This record gives sequence, structure tokens and C-alpha cells, in this order.
Amino acid sequence: MQLPDIPWTEKYRPSKLDEVIGQQQIVSRIRSFVKNHNFPNMIFAGPAGIGKTTCAIAMARELYGDEMGFAFKELNASDARGIDVIRGEVKEFAKTISISKVPVKIIFLDEADALTSEAQHALRRTMEQFSSETRFILSANYASKIIEPIQSRCVVFRFKHLTEDDMAAYIKRIADAEKLSIDQKAVDALVYVGDGDMRKLTNTMQSVAMENSHITESAVYEIAARARPKDISTMLMYAVRGDFEKSRIELNGLFLKQGLNGEDILTQCYKEVQIMQIDERKKLDIIMGIGEANFRIVEGANERIQLEAMLAKIAAEQHRR
Repeated sequence: MQLPDIPWTEKYRPSKLDEVIGQQQIVSRIRSFVKNHNFPNMIFAGPAGIGKTTCAIAMARELYGDEMGFAFKELNASDARGIDVIRGEVKEFAKTISISKVPVKIIFLDEADALTSEAQHALRRTMEQFSSETRFILSANYASKIIEPIQSRCVVFRFKHLTEDDMAAYIKRIADAEKLSIDQKAVDALVYVGDGDMRKLTNTMQSVAMENSHITESAVYEIAARARPKDISTMLMYAVRGDFEKSRIELNGLFLKQGLNGEDILTQCYKEVQIMQIDERKKLDIIMGIGEANFRIVEGANERIQLEAMLAKIAAEQHRR
């Protein structure tokens, strides 16, 4: 039986620092570490899907080459987040001597902000004990969740969101390699759905391509289970104009025809309202309404009722005037 192709997130993962997208300033500093074969403990902080893991692996490949397996250890802290892992697997690898041409090894802890407080304190002690032979790279979505004693022992690199141009160039690279046909509206849709997360964008693109080698805008939104920006802005504009019934019909379409949930709709509302051509005071009112509805839904309120209440409140303001 023929094995399926590997996911595109791995197939097109940059293998060298020069191929990393959108983080040129960070890559430049890391490259100087590679050149000197000397580097500090590091924290890679930032949102998901913007290249933190990719940078760590690319750095290790350039440092160790074929000897990477002996000098680089990757662990996902969200899978093994307790103190036993730090005292066992991490400590055992940290205290071994590097047999590669580079005198220090690297332990890469992905999603390190998921480590328990006890595990982090044990990690701090391990970092102190084996500082001469081992360096640590901690990847975290929220660097503030890493205890201060560890942060003070590391250089923090804050990864930024990828630009739309970066993501569009990456889409073109995959499309050319996979011989896909893709129009500009589909590219814009993929960028919108990805929302700065290259992993989400790549998975969506691969899912669409499995059905048809010609990628269209409608297929992207359907696979990603996202509403078109126009549908969201239309719903909000009806409410702003005081036409609650029409905005409610649009909301029903998002729930029933497109199968979206309340939090997804609110997230897109928040994104769209910021670019709507309406009075700034009205924008403030809508954003406050989105925040209130989101809080109530997270707390367990009925999402359909909360979204309709939000639209009703926006429409009622227009009638008061």
C-alpha cells in the first residue's frame, strides 16, 4: 500500500535560516550565534504558526548538520509538562557531553508555557547545573507564563506576525511546486483565513487542493469553515442602519447555511468592524457589544440569543437617534 504524502506543513518547512519567512531581524541575530558556535539560552515568544519551531530546527541543522541527532533534542512541553520529565529525560540529555563538532548541545522545549510551576523551577536548576555543555531554547505563545528566574537567564526573541505579502509569496511557492492553479481572490481568502498563522494557511490550502487542483475563493472559505468578509460586514451594516430583521436573516445564514459557531462569528465581526466605513463612535459601540457577547458565550450563555441581542442593541441605537 502506498503511503500518503507528508503534510505540507512539514514538506515546505524551511530547512535553513535563509528560508525562514518574515523574521529577518531575528534570523540575522541567530545566524551570528551559529557562525560563532556560541549562543545563550533563548526564549522564542509569539503567536502560533509564525516560525518559532522552524527557526529552532533550522538553527540546529546549520549548527550540527548530519550530527543533529546527537546534539539536538526536541520535546513538546504540552505533552509532557510535569516535573518528572524535567528531572528525567531533560536532565539526562543535558548532562551528556556533545560528540559533535559544536561543543554545546541544544534542548528545545516547544510550548514551554504549558510547563507546571514546579517543572519550571526544576528546569531553572537544570539550566544552572549544565550551562557549560547545554543550551535551552524555549518556545512559548505567552512568555509571561514562564517564571521570572528562567526569563532572566534567557535572551527573549519576540516573533512578529507575518505580513500579507509574506503569506502570499509562500502560497505562490507551494502553488508552483504542486502545479496548482489559484486566482488572486483565492490567495486573498487564504491570507484572510490564515490570519498570520502560516500553519493554518498551509493546512487549509492542502485540504482544498486535495479536492481540486484549481483553488477558488469559495472552496477556501468552505473548507476553512469561515464566512466571507462581505457576509459579516453586510450583517453588521444592516444593524448599523437600524434594520434588525435583515441583519438577523444574515445571522441565520451564518448559523444554518454555513454552520459557524458564535465565537467564530464574533471573531470575524471584530476583524471586519475595524475596516468598516462608519462613524468611529459607532465602531466603539459595536466592539463593546462584541466583547460583552463573547464574555457571556464563554461563560455558557446561548450563543444564538447573545448574537441576536448584540445586533438588536446596535440597531436600537440607530432608532434612538
